[in-house]
Amino acid sequence: MFELIQTDKETKARRGRLTTAHGVIETPIFMPVGTQGTVKTLHPDDLLDLGSQIILGNTYHLNLRPGLDVIRAAKGLHQFSTWDKPILTDSGGFQVWSLAKLRKISEEGVQFANHLDGSKMMLSPETSMEIQATLGSDIAMLFDECPPYPCEEKYAADSLALTTRWAKRCKEWHEENASKIVPWMTEPSLLGESPMPQPRQLAFGIVQGSSYAELREQSAKELIEIGFDGYAVGGISVGEPEHEMIRAIDNAVPHLPADKPRYAMGLGTPPQMLEMIARGVDMFDCVMPTRVARHGLAFTEDGPIHIKNKEFEFDQRPLTEYTHPSVARFSRSYIRHLWRAKEMLALRLLSFHNLHFYLRLMQQSREAIEAGTFAEFKDAFITRYNSHKEQ
Repeated sequence: MFELIQTDKETKARRGRLTTAHGVIETPIFMPVGTQGTVKTLHPDDLLDLGSQIILGNTYHLNLRPGLDVIRAAKGLHQFSTWDKPILTDSGGFQVWSLAKLRKISEEGVQFANHLDGSKMMLSPETSMEIQATLGSDIAMLFDECPPYPCEEKYAADSLALTTRWAKRCKEWHEENASKIVPWMTEPSLLGESPMPQPRQLAFGIVQGSSYAELREQSAKELIEIGFDGYAVGGISVGEPEHEMIRAIDNAVPHLPADKPRYAMGLGTPPQMLEMIARGVDMFDCVMPTRVARHGLAFTEDGPIHIKNKEFEFDQRPLTEYTHPSVARFSRSYIRHLWRAKEMLALRLLSFHNLHFYLRLMQQSREAIEAGTFAEFKDAFITRYNSHKEQ
């Protein structure tokens, strides 16, 4: 399921391979976010052209719209979205924390008013796992409480204890019921050729504990005792300063097993991801590449640029020297024109470019780890990236 191929000698960077029912994922890897069952502005064929190995779907949003009846009729999210490579679904816990109104947390789960029409709903560990099984994702995340930043240590400890109890319930439900529901498990004909002898939905635990080192260690050890197919670090990128984000990784990752994939949830910038890879993280997701594209920002090796700025009015260069050939044919000047004219192609080109930038960075990281030069690559990339002020 997860093969650790190589570990960098100067850092803790890892080169690995995760096998799922819908394909093999080479790590380190970045997962484009398809909140509503689609990566915004892009066609599934675009994602294949970019070399995307796995995308992320959102349990909370897809449960509200289109709803599970529609997903069941389509025989799962893969069929519904016409994406036949791996999908990871989050548990919905973060969205309940960030979007829901009138949230009430109890032992049973979280009662909330959803952000679409205000109707009351309950999301529990069991319902979260049932939704993810119905979606048919290759990797399902446990249902957790994401504590705010900052928070008192007692709140973080109580929240962690609740998340651990929920993790046990998630694991029990998943073991007893997932195989009866996951569409591609009940309908083998949908799979085609599978790399796994007995394909199944994987389940990942989520380490919590806020900014408290002892709680992060406790969380990691408790989750390992329960036993999951992989482990994520949650409760990061929730408004904390960057040094606290890195501390959370430092406080959690050393306590996670080497033979399981490690996933830093919801981050980040290119330098942040390289720093996390150096600390032994294998998987990332973030809305940033496509979200900032919709605001006219493009990532480059010399730092991000705002294409709407006047300095690019006559700039005939492509966005970067290494951008994807589908984008390289268009000049900065032309993309700026599209942006100012409010043409949808501008959003599409910038989203395509930014995801290519992120995925290429992961490919470069994998190659550097294999060559034994990751530390040198990381330092050179970050130095160049940070040496230019945002344009």
